[in-house]
Amino acid sequence: MKSLSRLMAVTRKEVRQMRRDRLTFAMIFGIPLMQIILFGYAINTDVRNLRTAVADEANTHLSREFVAQLNATQVTDIHERVDTVAQLEELLRSGEVSVGIAIPPDFDRRVADDTRAAAHILVDGSDPTIAGIADALRSLPLGFDTAIRQQRTELIEVRAYYNPERRTPVNIIPGLIGVILMMTMMMFTAVAVVRERERGNLELLINTPVTSAELMVGKVLPYIFLGLVQLAVILTVGKLLFAVPVRGSIVDLYLAGCVYIAANLALGLFFSTAVKSQFQAIQLTFFMMLPSILLSGFVFPFDGMPEAARWIGEVLPITHFIRLTRGIMLREAGLGEMVGELVYLGAFAAIAMTAAALRFSKRLD
Repeated sequence: MKSLSRLMAVTRKEVRQMRRDRLTFAMIFGIPLMQIILFGYAINTDVRNLRTAVADEANTHLSREFVAQLNATQVTDIHERVDTVAQLEELLRSGEVSVGIAIPPDFDRRVADDTRAAAHILVDGSDPTIAGIADALRSLPLGFDTAIRQQRTELIEVRAYYNPERRTPVNIIPGLIGVILMMTMMMFTAVAVVRERERGNLELLINTPVTSAELMVGKVLPYIFLGLVQLAVILTVGKLLFAVPVRGSIVDLYLAGCVYIAANLALGLFFSTAVKSQFQAIQLTFFMMLPSILLSGFVFPFDGMPEAARWIGEVLPITHFIRLTRGIMLREAGLGEMVGELVYLGAFAAIAMTAAALRFSKRLD
């Protein structure tokens, strides 16, 4: 009986302590709820409305009908119309579209020809899922696809760019760079301020002439170098073991990595000023990681998500960094073609760092 009484006393103590820790108590309900919503609602492997551009060099009634029928499948969503195939390829390279429909000038004659494809679909093959979906367009029944043609050459030829073999590591590793850097960098700085408090160093820092901004930046700088080392390790392993190419500028890739690392470190610092213990800081970091991984386009195609999920994904730094890494490594794109992604990461880092410094200054009062 005495043992049972002591056991119940310890249990009551833990329950009271759990009730005082509001963040932990919220996580008990928040994490399962977030997982159910993300997996049940936001994640969709049946990708529709892929961003598409059209180069209709024939511009005939038949070619316009062909484009309309493709768009009616809801697999494609025409965002732009250009004049040449070269412009289509440029849009694919910059990541502005995922699919390009190229219709040659002699389209009408090709439709009746049984030896050549009448049109070409150019697809960003860096994501095998999107390439597979675009590939399925070849088998879709179209109104003017005659019975004779159905027995011969397919009406549509699909060309997968950047990853024609559809190798999964080529798609995964550029995104994995963002995931690894996010997990490690955010974790390092999420415990930075709260660790100083737990060790009793916060009072010493208050009495020094170091400003809040200097303290925040000083805590971030060493980890930027560490993050760049991690980036080099991932690129080396990816090249040696999985033959993942880096077709673009390595300087552009490291510059994008610096800004992204700073954004995650600044966000981790902000978390550190908002919690009271290292355990809470780690909890908050994990709470941030799950939607970042699932809503960034790393695991599932970004275009396949509902609109509300895409809005959330656009806020996350990892979404923009994955676009940068895949663009530089696979499509040989430059930062000048994706400057909007880099500017967003820089603005996010500045806002998060400012918020962390302001919040820390309030704690000094």
